[in-house]
Amino acid sequence: MIAAPEIPTDFNLLQESETHFSSDTDFEDIEGKNQKQGKGKTCKKGKKGPGEKGKSGNGGGKPPSGPNRMNGHHQQNGVENMMLFEVVKMGKSAMQSVVDDWIESYKHDRDIALLDLINFFIQCSGCKGVVTAEMFRHMQNSEIIRKMTEEFDEDSGDYPLTMAGPQWKKFKSSFCEFIGVLVRQCQYSIIYDEYMMDTVISLLTGLSDSQVRAFRHTSTLAAMKLMTALVNVALNLSINMDNTQRQYEAERNKMIGKRANERLELLLQKRKELQENQDEIENMMNAIFKGVFVHRYRDAIAEIRAICIEEIGIWMKMYSDAFLNDSYLKYVGWTMHDKQGEVRLKCLTALQGLYYNKELNSKLELFTSRFKDRIVSMTLDKEYDVAVQAIKLLTLVLQSSEEVLTAEDCENVYHLVYSAHRPVAVAAGEFLYKKLFSRRDPEEEGIMKRRGRQGPNANLVKTLVFFFLESELHEHAAYLVDSMWDCATELLKDWECMNSLLLEEPLSGEEALTDRQESALIEIMLCTIRQAAECHPPVGRGTGKRVLTAKEKKTQLDDRTKITELFAVALPQLLAKYSIDAEKVTNLLQLPQYFDLEIYTTGRLEKHLDALLRQIRNIVEKHTDTDVLEACSKTYHALCNEEFTIFNRVDISRSQLIDELADKFNRLLEDFLQEGEEPDEDDAYQVLSTLKRITAFHNAHDLSKWDLFACNYKLLKTGIENGDMPEQIVIHALQCTHYVILWQLAKITESSSTKEDLLRLKKQMRVFCQICQHYLTNVNTTVKEQAFTILCDILMIFSHQIMSGGRDMLEPLVYTPDSSLQSELLSFILDHVFIEQDDDSNSADGQQEDEASKIEALHKRRNLLAAFCKLIVYTVVEMNTAADIFKQYMKVKLENIGNILIVKCRAVFFVSNHLVCCSLYVCLFCCRDGIEFAFKEPNPQGESHPPLNLAFLDILSEFSSKLLRQDKRTVYVYLEKFMTFQMSLRREDVWLPLMSYRNSLLAGGDDDTMSVISGISSRGSTVRSKKSKPSTGKRKIVEGMQLALTEESSSSDSMWLSREQTLHTPVMMQTPQLTSTIMREPKRLRPEDSFMSVYPMQAEHHQTPLDYNTQVTWMLAQRQQEEARQQQERAAMSYVKLRTNLQHAIRRGTSLMEDDEEPIVEDVMMSSEGRIEDLNEGMDFDTMDIDLPPSKNRRERTELKPDFFDPASIMDESVLGVSMF
Repeated sequence: MIAAPEIPTDFNLLQESETHFSSDTDFEDIEGKNQKQGKGKTCKKGKKGPGEKGKSGNGGGKPPSGPNRMNGHHQQNGVENMMLFEVVKMGKSAMQSVVDDWIESYKHDRDIALLDLINFFIQCSGCKGVVTAEMFRHMQNSEIIRKMTEEFDEDSGDYPLTMAGPQWKKFKSSFCEFIGVLVRQCQYSIIYDEYMMDTVISLLTGLSDSQVRAFRHTSTLAAMKLMTALVNVALNLSINMDNTQRQYEAERNKMIGKRANERLELLLQKRKELQENQDEIENMMNAIFKGVFVHRYRDAIAEIRAICIEEIGIWMKMYSDAFLNDSYLKYVGWTMHDKQGEVRLKCLTALQGLYYNKELNSKLELFTSRFKDRIVSMTLDKEYDVAVQAIKLLTLVLQSSEEVLTAEDCENVYHLVYSAHRPVAVAAGEFLYKKLFSRRDPEEEGIMKRRGRQGPNANLVKTLVFFFLESELHEHAAYLVDSMWDCATELLKDWECMNSLLLEEPLSGEEALTDRQESALIEIMLCTIRQAAECHPPVGRGTGKRVLTAKEKKTQLDDRTKITELFAVALPQLLAKYSIDAEKVTNLLQLPQYFDLEIYTTGRLEKHLDALLRQIRNIVEKHTDTDVLEACSKTYHALCNEEFTIFNRVDISRSQLIDELADKFNRLLEDFLQEGEEPDEDDAYQVLSTLKRITAFHNAHDLSKWDLFACNYKLLKTGIENGDMPEQIVIHALQCTHYVILWQLAKITESSSTKEDLLRLKKQMRVFCQICQHYLTNVNTTVKEQAFTILCDILMIFSHQIMSGGRDMLEPLVYTPDSSLQSELLSFILDHVFIEQDDDSNSADGQQEDEASKIEALHKRRNLLAAFCKLIVYTVVEMNTAADIFKQYMKVKLENIGNILIVKCRAVFFVSNHLVCCSLYVCLFCCRDGIEFAFKEPNPQGESHPPLNLAFLDILSEFSSKLLRQDKRTVYVYLEKFMTFQMSLRREDVWLPLMSYRNSLLAGGDDDTMSVISGISSRGSTVRSKKSKPSTGKRKIVEGMQLALTEESSSSDSMWLSREQTLHTPVMMQTPQLTSTIMREPKRLRPEDSFMSVYPMQAEHHQTPLDYNTQVTWMLAQRQQEEARQQQERAAMSYVKLRTNLQHAIRRGTSLMEDDEEPIVEDVMMSSEGRIEDLNEGMDFDTMDIDLPPSKNRRERTELKPDFFDPASIMDESVLGVSMF
């Protein structure tokens, strides 16, 4: 144990209002008369030799007996004050007042004050030890650090810089502020006394070389902040030297009669003192840089590396004349290859501060040429924050010099505007805007006030269209607009210019837009209008709708008004011009959704509304494309708003259109279904086109008064009877009938309905389900898929869920599918979803089209499977149907539809409380059958390769969390029967399904035997005891199911449980030795330092089936035997651990046993045999000379220990084999 400190570390803290300073306080001395007050004295750095024990700042070794000290403690008004660490931790006092009090203490007795400062750094590292005066006088730094290492708390790896909680939240900032203020207040005298700074630098250098993470982290942060403060002092000295030199030159150039020789002598003396001070500061900075930075910038801890890079960026920015050169830039360049995103991020932010200042560009040319490719590649960094900062850095590089980045470099950034991560896309959009849109030609200055086609934005809009087309991502215009929305708002909101480019004729000499360019411009215009009206990013870019500020709401309203006023007039003209182009019309018809419809009345624009309705009617008559018709339907729906006065006008137009369509459909259908006549293609086309229009409008509008169910039923029934109905007619008839039923249900739900309405809807719904069931066996695949999708939706809507929310009156509508319908649905899934992908038809010409068709087919299969899985989740169909689906799992690839199976099966067991027992029953059966299936087919290449179906265990892992504890043990034992000893030793990636499934069964066990077997350590000790919960009725039922399952499986070749099965104790190998500066008593083995293996359990002879009572008795006895065996195994494991620890203790004397959760000691140094040369060696760069003057006061600075840390563990391999410049 360390003796109690002879000199207390308490610190006299004066309140800010009571602070007073004597005449020798270390304030700024303009003339420099008080500087270097300690110069010429032989003061050792932090220690005294045997013959100097009594020498100190006050002339003796005794504490001062001034008015502020009593019994060795700082006193103020008789009240003992807090230690320096406590003051900084609180962070409530003015830091300058705290530092000034310490300076006063240093002037009275610098040994005591310095001891306070040393203990401050020790305590900030989380160490409980205290450096005594005796240790300070007689022990070397390494001995003191070793002594302090022993005082660390073994049970916790936390220290102030990593602790959580309100009191530690601001500790780091207060700690850094204290160091900065300390140097600033001491910069005119104390730091030059060759005692205080030498001692502090020596201590921090030694601590930064420690293997204790807390020491290394805290001291590195302190040293880097100390270096930053010294850089600021050096900068001020440089400025003062320049001013003094100018004053000296000006005085010397005067005429001899006017020259003041005394002033010249004073200026020479001042310049000499400033030069000496600068040399001292440079020596200190060199000691910190070579003693701390050069070793710790490649530390094993990412936080420490990040601190070093952040601070060197500050040095280069603050004092560019001294630090902004290739000798220092190389460290930032190398560290850009760091494996931790946090460190790479600090590199980029440091470089941003340099590239932002264009005056520094000349000093960055060589660095840019060497590391530009790395910066460009970081735009694709897996850490989004790093990618964002890399793009911002390239934007600064682009602004400084456009010639640096090649066209290929820019293209690598351009495509990121389509990124799903919005910050990355916005940064890329800003880069794109700076590169292509921010420059204006000089001749455009005269047309800045023009608008429309002749305005300044016309060429920029064309450039945007050209870029969009060249990017070949035509379906992502919304993402492009969103990426540039923040930086190019004025351009994107110039809808008048876009409208002019579409409607007006090109000027003389101007090239007109092509058809493809016009389509792209219309799409971009629609996206800008949507973004302005909705004020949120497109799907996939945002986390949800955020609350708009008052300013944003006002901007939104102003934009909608501007959009309505412009396009209420222009939209009819645009529709008339492009009425035959389906793509353009579809996009243009979406504009009214973002109108402020009140402006039609207030702005007296009714005639333009009539023109718009006429154009929509003409488009409906001309087009049969589904997208165009649905766009027309949505436009009518947006305009038919009862809140506005235009409703009647629009409703009349809509009713007239539907009347004509319904009459025409009935007339055509009557002729089409006449008996004895063969329908020709022209009649079929007329029926189909009219049915398409009606179906599109029925999607958004209630057409119940036209009674469309009867005619569609007649059409579908005829198709079943004759079997020759065109597939497209059947598909749209099914869809239209579906809409009829849904609108009737909505009408009944929203208003009071009669019993007759319910019975009529029930009859229509069940008849329609029978029709869909008939079409499941149709020869056409598209018809079958349509019938299946609609049937799943109908069954889902009219299931027992329809009565939820107090809607009991809808009980007559509940429809439960019979077994035949369920069987047909399952058969459809098995035949159309679980099919092999055709991969052998990829020609060179049609490869891209074939890939697109495969993606579309895969998407369709996923939707079909999701529709059926919903029926399983909500128990519309029998739950055991899920087992049939999982059996087909290996027929398709996991990346294709496997995630749907996983997501849906997670919800199967949360439907309702009364289904829990049934769910567990199904779960156990799935586990048993799944294990058998996974090991069913061995690998033809031998036992060293996994079985062909082993990946199926990934699915079974989803069920493990739903099993009870004893059920997991049962399944685990059953799994072990299929495993060999070699399988348990495998750790390759191909065996991951087996490892993850075993771990999922072992997780959450009530004993440590399973944890030991799986090689997973628990957070607590090796022995844990938990009280068993009393059995409930539900638990008994589940146990009965488990016994029934066991009884059923006992008749097969594999049995779940065997009375003679036991788990073998894992073999414990010797723990590898660890080396460190800290020596502790043996604690416990770390799991990763031990080798654990599992022996396979041999299956015994099968038990004869027992009755239920016998099974329960047998199960209880089996559990009791297992618990007794587990206790014996735990005792055996404890004995093995104890014996191993004793062997290591005898072999090494004492041993370091680190905590397996949060070790506070880390072996960051490699062995001397594995040392590699420093990356800086062999580089011909001009660096600051670190050779310090030979002085016994500085002997420890030249004793810097070499760092054997291998940078390959923190950097990519690519950087190690490449020279810097």
